[in-house]
Amino acid sequence: MKQITRLTAMLLAFSGAVAHAADGLVTLPSAHSVGETTDRLEKGLNAAGFRVFARIDHAAGAKSVGIPLAPTELLIFGKPDAGTLLMQSQRTVGIDLPLKYLVWEDADGKVTVGWNDPAWISARHGIADKAAVVQKMQGALKKFAIEASQP
Repeated sequence: MKQITRLTAMLLAFSGAVAHAADGLVTLPSAHSVGETTDRLEKGLNAAGFRVFARIDHAAGAKSVGIPLAPTELLIFGKPDAGTLLMQSQRTVGIDLPLKYLVWEDADGKVTVGWNDPAWISARHGIADKAAVVQKMQGALKKFAIEASQP
């Protein structure tokens, strides 16, 4: 019960901080570095039974070709029991799956975590029959991001 109360408090505390940036992109500020935020996301996803397919360090890739880029990491993950339900409705949604978190540091040193809103993905592909799945995905993505971003 304490854990549920704690999670509810976190969601309320961060609910005003969640913003929509580019079309379909949800963002949340993080109190941690890019690496630590991504580590925390990965740990939370693994603990919840998600499969992490890849972790891409865009800054390292840029550095390898002599181009500067502030810390930026992409975490690619999924859970077939949710994603497959969307793909049953519309195969084209596979272009947006598996899901991703992007964590980056801006010019002021502020770290942000972002992800595509499953409702946006669903609308993009004309999926109208999986509202409950989409809502569950939205809640899970927000929960993991809040847990990874909090102090």
